[in-house]
Amino acid sequence: MSFEGGTKDFSEGSSSTSSPQPGGSIPSRYESQKRRDWNTFCQYLKNQRPPVPLSHCSCNHVLEFLRYLDQFGKTKVHVQGCMFYGQPEPPAPCTCPLRQAWGSLDALIGRLRAAYEESGGSPETNPFASGAIRVYLRDVRECQAKARGIPYKKKKKKTTTTNQSKGAEDSTSMMHFVP
Repeated sequence: MSFEGGTKDFSEGSSSTSSPQPGGSIPSRYESQKRRDWNTFCQYLKNQRPPVPLSHCSCNHVLEFLRYLDQFGKTKVHVQGCMFYGQPEPPAPCTCPLRQAWGSLDALIGRLRAAYEESGGSPETNPFASGAIRVYLRDVRECQAKARGIPYKKKKKKTTTTNQSKGAEDSTSMMHFVP
């Protein structure tokens, strides 16, 4: 299961094969999608000039891959100069680009992050877990929300008390979550 210079064949000891397992189980939809995504990413690296071995893959390669995928997106993202910018349901078509939706990219990164480690990569060197990837995804989410006129709002966490049954007013018994 060497990680240097290549990928682990998913049929070697993984539950991610596309055919039924010896025990008769069929991989889940998630496992099948994860395998397809991983194969697509590995092929993307091989197609780079010069080809990029997986052991040399960095968060910059992942960011380039995400930008590359935008050309196959189906989500209209209005640019700031568009007269429909900020409108959730524009009344007419426009020439703004189609992009990958934030939720699709977020789910993709989650699957690739798991596949990387299942293929022998170390969690410490996982390029899909990089802070740069989180920043990129946050920026995409905010940009798409503004373009649609629907600001993304974090779900507020409720203030809870850990000692309600005793009626304690002590500040240490109260957990406060700041949004």
